[in-house]
Amino acid sequence: MQDNRAPCSIWRLPICQGCVEEGGRRVTEQQPLIKNSNPLVTIVTVVFNGAQYIEQTINSILSQTYKYIEYILIDGGSTDGTINIIKKYDKDLEYWVSEPDAGIADAMNKGIALSSGDFILFLHADDFLIDEGSIALAVSLLKQSTAIAAFNIIFRNNNGDSVLKPRGFNCWLNFKTGLLHQGVLCSSNIFERIGWFDTDFSIAMDYEFWLRAYREGIMPDLFPQTLCIMRDTGVSSKRDWPTLRRRFSEERMAHVKHAGSRWMRMVYTLYWLLYLPYRYLKNCLA
Repeated sequence: MQDNRAPCSIWRLPICQGCVEEGGRRVTEQQPLIKNSNPLVTIVTVVFNGAQYIEQTINSILSQTYKYIEYILIDGGSTDGTINIIKKYDKDLEYWVSEPDAGIADAMNKGIALSSGDFILFLHADDFLIDEGSIALAVSLLKQSTAIAAFNIIFRNNNGDSVLKPRGFNCWLNFKTGLLHQGVLCSSNIFERIGWFDTDFSIAMDYEFWLRAYREGIMPDLFPQTLCIMRDTGVSSKRDWPTLRRRFSEERMAHVKHAGSRWMRMVYTLYWLLYLPYRYLKNCLA
């Protein structure tokens, strides 16, 4: 991917006002980030009480052979030792902050606000890049026109590993997500065009965002390479009925928000009349 812009300095002061703690190069060194012709990739990790796995996430990013990465950590005010782990890597992080937030979408939006990258990847505390060349490979596949680059991810649970492939944006996206954000590099231009994550959503914020992009005519580039490993410890991976109902409720919110026509509202009404009983029965029999 070619970028013909002249090198320039980009610098943003931390947005944290009265936060609990913050650190990283933006705080300790106060040196500007120099952009050149290589795409700058911002990786944002959102974490809350993630001491069990956060160090693996951090190391998988800091060990990347691609050097044009700014790494931003947004902690929600952890109390389990997560902050002590983050502080070990203070000099290697672009910026980190620990303060209460209004949920995952709010924390991800903080990452967007702090980003200077051409592309943004959200890789949270339960996930990690598959190898040291993950970002270099992903960047090598980007095109000048790429708005969303979607890769395979490996889903890991007690039953082993399974590969999840992006379905992309098609008619099925009207009902279920076609991408998982852990495997997606988003151009920063998208956030300027269609806005950030909707903080009314605490689970399905990425689905609502993809649906919004689809409605605006934005299409992803799909790649068969695997980018990262996602553990089943996140909220969106849980399969108990109360959590599923929360997720379905938010998916329905997204449908209502983006239904548009009267005909589509009728389709969604019928869909949920059939789909909820089906999923409840499936959950009971599992």
